[in-house]
Amino acid sequence: MTTFALADTTAGKISSQLTHLRHQMGAPAIGMVLTLVVVCDERDQYDSLKAATEAAREHPSRILAVINRERDEANRLDAELRIGESTPGEVVILRLYGELTEHADSVVSPLLLPDTPVVAWWPGKAPAVPAQDSIGALAQRRITDAKAGADGIKTLAHLAKAYAPGDTDLAWARLTPWRSLLAAAFDQPVGKVKKGFVEAAAGHPSAPLLAAWLTERLGAPVKVADSAGPGLTAVRLSLGDGELAVIRTDARLATLSRPGQPDRHVALARRHTSELLAEELRRLDSDEIYETSVKRLARSYKG
Repeated sequence: MTTFALADTTAGKISSQLTHLRHQMGAPAIGMVLTLVVVCDERDQYDSLKAATEAAREHPSRILAVINRERDEANRLDAELRIGESTPGEVVILRLYGELTEHADSVVSPLLLPDTPVVAWWPGKAPAVPAQDSIGALAQRRITDAKAGADGIKTLAHLAKAYAPGDTDLAWARLTPWRSLLAAAFDQPVGKVKKGFVEAAAGHPSAPLLAAWLTERLGAPVKVADSAGPGLTAVRLSLGDGELAVIRTDARLATLSRPGQPDRHVALARRHTSELLAEELRRLDSDEIYETSVKRLARSYKG
């Protein structure tokens, strides 16, 4: 991998240097399918870029990391370019100082790959209205992570109320294995669901989102109950002749119980951020099921 640093530079110089490095290494940009803009703090940049780079092995991307630094300093843009065999696509780390921190879009815009989708990801604190953020307005897809907030459920509820087509949250991607397992459990007739509970560690934003999805799909009230965790631990659905339940006691396996059938152990592992991000990058249009679920959560939130 080749790393190249540019101090007190411009977007034009960064673009020229990327072109030079690609030609030097014989690595054309035509294999890249999107631009991923990662807006993060300095303290989060290592883990965020690691996750983005791993996700880019499935979705070769130009990754632009935007890091706002000291606002009271003189205007300056420092950049670090990474390109090579160990880095799918390209990574550009942009450190903004002074008034540039208020105009990150003017730095990012010239560096977007032409004629390819743009995805914005906030691994930490997200803007109140992602679609109206200067970086979010450049993107077709906007990914937040409510779990990073001090109050994950409150954060997700506020993001839900500001929802715009193209928004999503990693709280939804964390539910994919649960939703798939629960949907498969209904492949065989099990009767009408009367009510249900989603059990999770207190404040886990995926829990009310899963409850909202189940309520919407089953037409029965599904509420959230606190458990010792970690994360989601159980879904219990009351039926006319018993209970359908998925109970996870560790980070790998769960037990599926249905009336009149023996319990079955199923894989239900917790996933890394890179896997969640890669899943979201597979879909670049609006997710209507997420929209329906998150809007129901917004209506039911009482905080």
